[in-house]
Amino acid sequence: GEALEVTREVNCVTDFIHGCEDQLQILKKQKEKGLLYGIPVSIKNNINCKGHVSSGGMVKFLGQVKEEDSVIVQVLKSQGAIPFVKTNIPQTMINYDCSNLIFGQTLNPLNHQKTPGGSSGGEGALIAGGGSILGIGSDIAGSIRLPSSFCGLCGLKPTGNRIRYFPTPVLFFHPSWRLQRMLGPMARDVDSLALCMKALICEEMFRLDPTVPPIPFDEEVRLR
Repeated sequence: GEALEVTREVNCVTDFIHGCEDQLQILKKQKEKGLLYGIPVSIKNNINCKGHVSSGGMVKFLGQVKEEDSVIVQVLKSQGAIPFVKTNIPQTMINYDCSNLIFGQTLNPLNHQKTPGGSSGGEGALIAGGGSILGIGSDIAGSIRLPSSFCGLCGLKPTGNRIRYFPTPVLFFHPSWRLQRMLGPMARDVDSLALCMKALICEEMFRLDPTVPPIPFDEEVRLR
C-alpha cells in the first residue's frame, strides 16, 4: 500500500510482482528462516523476475517476458525476502536522470522539482519516499551511488564479481567495455546494506553462479 502511494506521487514503480502473498505463505511453512525472512524487497527494472519484463526503458524489449528469476532474485527468495515491485530507470540506463518513454519521469520525493538520480532512480525514490525498506540496484558508473546521494540514502556498489549482473542484451554493452556493472543494495542505513550483503553472499549464490568467488561475508571487515 505504501509503495502504491509513493509511486502515485513520484512515479517510481514500473510493475508489481505477482505471487507475493503465495510466497509468504510458503515461507511460513519452512522450518529454516533466512536472514531476510519476510522482508519486502524492491527490484530495479533491469533485473530479471519470472513472468515480468526487463525493458531497460526501451520499447524493443517490452515483449520479452522472462522465464525465470535472475540469480540474485533466487537468492533473495531463498533467504526469505519477498521481491514485490520493479522500479523505474532511465532509457538505456546510461543516464543520471530517471525517465523513459514507457513509464515517464520519476521525481525525487524530497523535492519534486529535482531528479532522484539514475540509473537506479526508481529505487532511490521508492525507498526515500517510504515505499520500500530495502532495494536492489545496479551500478557501472554511479547508478547506485548517485540516486543514493540524491535521495539521502545509503547504497553499495560491491567489489567486481562479488554479485554479478547478467545484463539484458541492450546494444550499448559493447564487448570492449572494461567497466563492470554490479548489483548492490540500497537502504536507509548501513546496517541494512550489511545484512543484505551477508544474506546474498551465501552457499546458494555460489551454487547458482559458480563464477562468483566462494568467499564468505567477513564480519570483522564490517565492524572495523
